[in-house]
Amino acid sequence: MNKLYGLIFDVDGVIADTEAVNARASIKVFADLFGVEGVVRKDFEAGLGRGAEEYVRAGATIHGLELSDDQVEEATQLRQEYFLKILNEEPLPAFPGVLELMEKAMQRDDFRVAIATSGTLEKSRAVLNAAAVPYQRMVYINGNDVTHKKPDPELFLLAAERMGIDPSHCVVIEDAPNGIQAAKAAGAKCIAVTNSTSADKLREAGLVCDSLEQIALATIQELVDAT
Repeated sequence: MNKLYGLIFDVDGVIADTEAVNARASIKVFADLFGVEGVVRKDFEAGLGRGAEEYVRAGATIHGLELSDDQVEEATQLRQEYFLKILNEEPLPAFPGVLELMEKAMQRDDFRVAIATSGTLEKSRAVLNAAAVPYQRMVYINGNDVTHKKPDPELFLLAAERMGIDPSHCVVIEDAPNGIQAAKAAGAKCIAVTNSTSADKLREAGLVCDSLEQIALATIQELVDAT
């Protein structure tokens, strides 16, 4: 039997530029809910890839806010409402090369493809639909399916298990340091794309690229087979 390769895609910041929408929604939450003005996208960077609660907490820390768990929950719910509203009103195309790489992998007998995101089912499904991702044909793991968020490896371990592939034969596509840590902790390889942060912050990945247009299936195979 041919060796199987797993290709696991994060959603936010990998499939489409959701980080810009996340930031816009969060900035509005901080203004409307907490009366904090002057919040910028970079204020949330420490929470990238760690789920909505940690994303909100990252911004709060920068601005000296001490939020209770109830306040964080209220903020994340409102953030999702704002996010979905923006998504409903504006197009959100997939980043260049994303759909092509997915399609090529799904056409191969020796590849399996998965979506694995810390985002909720509702939020991530809205993004996947907006970006025209055929996720119904893939393994699909979201934040509702796991107990622990990145940098914990649970998300990627579950994706590998559902694909029926050893994590060491999988490559995770990520855009944030927390995601890279989670991939490595799962025993998978990682390709990082500089959609959300600079290359120097992604250097722990096995490979860093500026666009998935630069990545071929042979690149995935080489990364897995190098061990």
